[in-house]
Amino acid sequence: MTTPCLEVQNLAKRFTLHMLGGKRLVAFAGVQFSLAAGECLQVVGPSGIGKSSLLKCLYRTYRPSQGRALFFTTGGAVDLAAAPEAEILDVRRRAIGYVSQFFSAIPRQSAVAVVAEPLLDLGADTQTALDEARTMLARLEIPEALWEGFPATFSGGERQRVNLARAFIAPRKLILLDEPTASLDAARRAIVFELLTELKRAGTALIAVVHDAVPSDLIDCRLALQEAA
Repeated sequence: MTTPCLEVQNLAKRFTLHMLGGKRLVAFAGVQFSLAAGECLQVVGPSGIGKSSLLKCLYRTYRPSQGRALFFTTGGAVDLAAAPEAEILDVRRRAIGYVSQFFSAIPRQSAVAVVAEPLLDLGADTQTALDEARTMLARLEIPEALWEGFPATFSGGERQRVNLARAFIAPRKLILLDEPTASLDAARRAIVFELLTELKRAGTALIAVVHDAVPSDLIDCRLALQEAA
């Protein structure tokens, strides 16, 4: 019997454009799917269809306008669409990773400190967290000379690999990925896909918006977003 991770029911997001006289814009509507531990769901659809908005609603950067997103934890189900902000922040810290298209680097914080932070938040000692961070940075081929540097000064591809290292370093039940390989070359994309396959085997569920060619054994199912009526 598969272990449930996420159950999404009739999820929708609408925006009110106040600068356009209160015009309503539907990002997506009627989204439904189930995801088990160790499964990878690829979200597909044309540009502007709401793929990134869906991931932001699941991470609760946006609050959904309708529906439920039941995330199953050891303590029971948490509705990501409606839970209080404090509960969402705790679930993120413990169980949900997120890789955005754009990495907002914290000024004057080193790459190794950025990557180590999720482990420190979970109670790891400083030396262990830093050692794990260095290992992950090496795995993603960030040159050792940059580990103590500030990601704000890195190239786009280097910043994205720091972003990925931060998302992958701590144990996660679910990771949301928004164009995780868009700024990477073919060799680095292969490394990322290898890491994602390892995470799947360890039981992490993945939801990915990705347009690059993906290994056939990585994707278990697809969600095609349709233009809302």
